[in-house]
Amino acid sequence: MAPVTGKAFDFPILKRVFSFVKPYRKTFYITVGLTLTIAAISPLRPWLTQITLDKYVTSSNTEMLLWMTLLMGGVLLLQSALQFYYNYLTNLLGQFVVKDLRVKLYSHILNFRLKYFDQTPIGTLVTREISDMETIADIFSDGLLMIIGDIVTLLVIIVFMFFTDWRLTLISLSTIPVLIVATRIFQNKIKKTFNDVRTQVARLNTFVQEHITGMRIVQMFNREEEEMNRFDKINIEHRNANIRSVWYYSIFFPVVEILSAISIGLIVWWGAHGVIKGIDSFGNLVAFIMYINLLFRPIRELADKFNTLQMGMVSSERIFKILDQHSGFVNEGKNNAENIKGNIVFKNVWFSYSDESEWVLKDVSFEVTAGSTVAFVGSTGAGKTTIINLLNRFYEIKKGTILLDGIDLKEYELSSLRSKIGLVLQDVFLFSDTIANNISLNNPGISMQQIKEGSKRVGADSFIENLPGTYDFNVQERGSMLSMGQRQLISFIRAYVYNPKILILDEATSSIDSESEELIIKATKVLTQNRTSLVIAHRLATIQNADKIIVLDHGEIKETG
Repeated sequence: MAPVTGKAFDFPILKRVFSFVKPYRKTFYITVGLTLTIAAISPLRPWLTQITLDKYVTSSNTEMLLWMTLLMGGVLLLQSALQFYYNYLTNLLGQFVVKDLRVKLYSHILNFRLKYFDQTPIGTLVTREISDMETIADIFSDGLLMIIGDIVTLLVIIVFMFFTDWRLTLISLSTIPVLIVATRIFQNKIKKTFNDVRTQVARLNTFVQEHITGMRIVQMFNREEEEMNRFDKINIEHRNANIRSVWYYSIFFPVVEILSAISIGLIVWWGAHGVIKGIDSFGNLVAFIMYINLLFRPIRELADKFNTLQMGMVSSERIFKILDQHSGFVNEGKNNAENIKGNIVFKNVWFSYSDESEWVLKDVSFEVTAGSTVAFVGSTGAGKTTIINLLNRFYEIKKGTILLDGIDLKEYELSSLRSKIGLVLQDVFLFSDTIANNISLNNPGISMQQIKEGSKRVGADSFIENLPGTYDFNVQERGSMLSMGQRQLISFIRAYVYNPKILILDEATSSIDSESEELIIKATKVLTQNRTSLVIAHRLATIQNADKIIVLDHGEIKETG
């Protein structure tokens, strides 16, 4: 993937980022005020040092010398306090913005169609949601406001320097053109390496996420060494990208220090002659050395802060690109599915996942009367699971119509529709949480009494009661602490407590032992009672009680009976 170059000041993107500051306007205005205040008082200590040396040290005025020392100490304490408060507020503001933007992005991703996740690596989305978000926080803590503060500080210091001695000022600034050129070269080089680093981070996240999730397959086929070699290559590219950025920093900062030392040397050489000849004062000389240190510090950091801002722009652009994706469902339906009976009709439905030349369903038509059980059989790839995906509106059909109780499926409000469809899949996904929470999915409307009642009805209460902690037992990631049959029973309880009007069983007994199958067949009878049920299965025992069997082959209905 080619790196995104971006711009340090991409105003449309910056404007969108700062639109999230609106709820925290008060904090933002305080930070702006602190920025200007810190910049305004930055030249005070050199100026006070000059006055002290020229007026009170030379005249041996110890009383005023004490007062000036206390005054400079007070200015230093004030600067430190303001800087602390400023750093705290900028970081606080950045975290507030990131929190709101992260919630907005995650909410947006939740509404994407499954097709988007089919085409987008999960690791990339994780990078956008976590790593790129933290980079946006840097826009506030180390980016725009810091740049503004440094620029204002530079202007104030230069004005003070010209006001004090224009000749020494011109000598001090003689190395600035060289510094500007060096800074520009550094900024361009480091910009490319930072973009490369972000790209390699996304690659690394994607690889690690996929291979840890698929570790069972890696170990099953003895691919540990090969996958380790692939990981090592990606990791080396990530390391090299970081080393390139370290290399440029290692060159740039010594260059700045050398130019700063040259400026100080020129000031000392010129100023010393002036002091000897009585043209300049010793206070002026010391003050200008302090001014140079104050001048070069923000110049040295500006390049770094510009790149921080630019990387924030790159991350923002990537995040807004996802937010601008219209991959969510158009939920134009207004009908509530609360009182549906469950009569389903497919009329001449055509569907393909990508290219329309590769149809998965071809002119499919059938009817499932309310309260009946219809079984779908056929070889792998016949289109059985696709029918389920379309009924849940995980994907949209290309041609034809799907009716529910005589109303087009698109006319139903999406969340209302899905709340009335219970889905039990072959590959049961359980979260790293308790059994009770995996059944209710943390729905406060489902009580523990309902969960226990559902477990008893499905026939899973005996194995749950024997677990440590019973319903509070943590099943770990993807339910790894349970057997395949036990996970399947949990999904049956989940479907039961949500009390759907339409039940879909997708090969629910294909990967379990005979004992679990017997329990699940009994659970199936409980679940399908008085519900419209669609059953996909390879085993005859699962479909022997079906009212109708539909045979699919290569996306077409071959037999019905």
